[in-house]
Amino acid sequence: MRQDRRRLSANDWTEAALTALGEGGVPAVAVEPLAARLGTTKGSFYWHFANREALLEAALSLWEQRFTEATISAVAAEPDPAARLRMLFTRVSRDAEHSPVSVSVLASAGHELVGPVVRRVMERRMSYVIGLFEEVGFPPEVALQRAVLGLTAHVGHSQLAVRLPGLLPLGTEDRLDGYIDAAVELLLHDAPGPKR
Repeated sequence: MRQDRRRLSANDWTEAALTALGEGGVPAVAVEPLAARLGTTKGSFYWHFANREALLEAALSLWEQRFTEATISAVAAEPDPAARLRMLFTRVSRDAEHSPVSVSVLASAGHELVGPVVRRVMERRMSYVIGLFEEVGFPPEVALQRAVLGLTAHVGHSQLAVRLPGLLPLGTEDRLDGYIDAAVELLLHDAPGPKR
């Protein structure tokens, strides 16, 4: 046994599982290939996790934290709801092509462990965005419609950016900024003004 091998943490395994999930979906979260990737044995895995399902659950929890809760926290301090919406849309649009994880997780929503997490995350995102549109001043039904439009536009953008790289003609910063500006302008069209 090599003495220079560093001790892996549960977080190391979880990060590797999240990367694998993005690369190959649920089937890629397999103990032996992950051990090889991490340069260790399966024994290291079982020190931290009871089974593969526990690792998948940890990876999904990390995905939820990193790609939903951290994103919401990053924009939460902005007092203006329209500016917060713009910041949110900018952040998720810029991240879309660089992170295949969310696309793979969504594609795996039929899996018994993945489905409930995806539903919870999408409900959280939807609720947050509906709240932003209501803060901007839209009535609840219109806020719901705008949130659905914004969320589905984001999901579609992510799918195309990850699955068909180069298809979207948004390869430059100026084009991506123009797309974001146009999308947010459409979503906020006829906004009545923030609720006081």
